[in-house]
Amino acid sequence: MNLRQKITEDMKAAMRAGDSKKRDAIRLLQAAIKQREVDERIELADTAIIAVVEKMLKQRRDSIAQYEAAHRQDLADAEKYEVDVLLAYMPQMMSEAEVDNIVNEVIAMVGDAGQQQMGKIMALLKPKLTGCADMTQVAALVKKKISS
Repeated sequence: MNLRQKITEDMKAAMRAGDSKKRDAIRLLQAAIKQREVDERIELADTAIIAVVEKMLKQRRDSIAQYEAAHRQDLADAEKYEVDVLLAYMPQMMSEAEVDNIVNEVIAMVGDAGQQQMGKIMALLKPKLTGCADMTQVAALVKKKISS
């Protein structure tokens, strides 16, 4: 079952169960996927759907921080619920050791990894780690490894 089918099945299950909060969160995801498909005139594959989910997660986390700073816990709780729903569609996160091994392999493959090679290294890592690791932490790890 691909990711799109899983999302659709979860939507149907939430509707049958009368879970309006989950239904609404999944509808937001489906709308974001559909919007990207219409904008780009393509049908998104699982990796592109994961990118949409990641973007939505980032937006939700930013909103949570702003709501909590404004002492609006009710809105922050609603966003946290949506984060929980969206996390179900993300692949299993890799351990730090697995990420470290992949980063080391790519750096070895590129060879003379100076600071100017950072973009090339990240471009090679992105397809391997997208959705499986926090790319900001990966970038920090790469920067640390090539600067030392």
